[in-house]
Amino acid sequence: MKSFIRRWRRSILLQVTGSLVVISVIVIAVAGSFLYAKISNGVYREKDNAAVSEAQSLSDYTQAQLDATRYRTDISLSKVISGIFKASEVSPTTSVRETIMLATPPTAKISKIYQGSSNKVLLSTIPASFRAQVRKNFFSQSLRVKIKYADRPGVAIDAIAVGRVVGIPTNSIYEIYYLFPLTQQHQLVSLIRGWMFGTGFVLILMIGLITWYVIRKVVLPVREVAEIAEKLTEGDLGRRLAIRGENEMGRLAVSFNEMALSMQQQISRLENLSRLQQRFVSDVSHELRTPLTTIRMASQILYDSRGSLDAAAARSAELLISQTERFETLLTDLLEVSRFDARAAILETKDVDLKPIVLRVIDTLQATEVPGFVFEAPDNEYRALVDDRRIERIVRNLISNAIDHSEGLGVVITMAQSENELAIGVRDFGIGFADRDAERLFDRFWRADPSRSRVRGGTGLGLAIALDDAKLHQGTLEAWGRPAHGANFVVTLPKSPGIPIGSTLIDVVPSDQQSTIISDAEYDEI
Repeated sequence: MKSFIRRWRRSILLQVTGSLVVISVIVIAVAGSFLYAKISNGVYREKDNAAVSEAQSLSDYTQAQLDATRYRTDISLSKVISGIFKASEVSPTTSVRETIMLATPPTAKISKIYQGSSNKVLLSTIPASFRAQVRKNFFSQSLRVKIKYADRPGVAIDAIAVGRVVGIPTNSIYEIYYLFPLTQQHQLVSLIRGWMFGTGFVLILMIGLITWYVIRKVVLPVREVAEIAEKLTEGDLGRRLAIRGENEMGRLAVSFNEMALSMQQQISRLENLSRLQQRFVSDVSHELRTPLTTIRMASQILYDSRGSLDAAAARSAELLISQTERFETLLTDLLEVSRFDARAAILETKDVDLKPIVLRVIDTLQATEVPGFVFEAPDNEYRALVDDRRIERIVRNLISNAIDHSEGLGVVITMAQSENELAIGVRDFGIGFADRDAERLFDRFWRADPSRSRVRGGTGLGLAIALDDAKLHQGTLEAWGRPAHGANFVVTLPKSPGIPIGSTLIDVVPSDQQSTIISDAEYDEI
């Protein structure tokens, strides 16, 4: 069953054919049921009309025979009554017609001498309610009943009963009922039903086969395109589509091959450029790190022995070690930016819980010592398939930025999740930023207050790298801020790569504030 569901999800051919067959079954079933109901009702209605007409003729003839016994000596009442109960066939191809004669209640109080039936048909075959209707109207009335026999228990034959009141020359009133079996009508209706089922089955089978053939002619080229596209995605850039004809599929194959060739050429150029950039970054990194390591060692020696130096020299040693650390941070950020520019940044995803990562960053930055610090994460786990190193860097950049600009007025960190996404919000109540600054908030090396940033020691790359890391996860990073009201940063990530962000878990604009938003989409347009 699972394999079929998997094939169903992956095959347009199965989906279209199956859907069309199901729709055809429903349409044919509805139309067939309507047609069958009309035909069967017509068959039974025709039989009912014929039975009423024949019973009318029989009852008129019987009444005439009964009346004639008063004036003719050659016709006896007993002979007429015996003829009434004699079962006869309507035609050689029809079933036996049965007859029941019952005394009306006033007559039954005196005598039931002429009451009886043909072929031992039970008198209870005629319902009491139908008898009352016949006595009330005197004329012929019809009803669907089941014929029951005294000598055949359990046998019940569908029939149309037609009843009428007749008079017997002894001032007695009887009810006479003619029962016409519906055996032939049942056989005819069953035959029609069988033919309709057979025709419907053949029609559905033909629709399915025709649909399969037609859709297959369209789907096979599309499937070939999908397979070639998968091969191109896997790196086999030499694969091409076979060009068959000059129709739409042929033109698609030509356009696809041209696109694949252009893509192959572009990728080759990018690969060459990437190799050159990677080599340049590697060389620069080596050349910078080697003297930086020496400077680091020397500055560390001076810093460790600052106690034996005079005040000016000791302060110089402290400045040297701090600026060396800043230089290392700047070099690390530059290398990461170079990887993003060269499209060399890749995700090393694994299933991790993001809550411990956020707590670890909070502990490292000593964020809990900030007055008014709040951490809100109601769930026990926030698991997602992400690159934990990059997520930790995003969180560190956002929290450190909030701490630096909170002015001691509080920092609130919030986590939320849904079935497919999770979000982390970092809110501070410090200096914030103006609308004019929002457009450049994620620019590299940009500072809203350069003098303040130099004091804090920032490189101006933290938010830019955080945005690139979020986009690499196919997520979003949004920001809101107002001067003297603080700022709010919200990063939203899919729990698995390839799932689009479909909901807003944390509002980037606080409920009591006006909007000053810049998203990664707006950043791309800058």
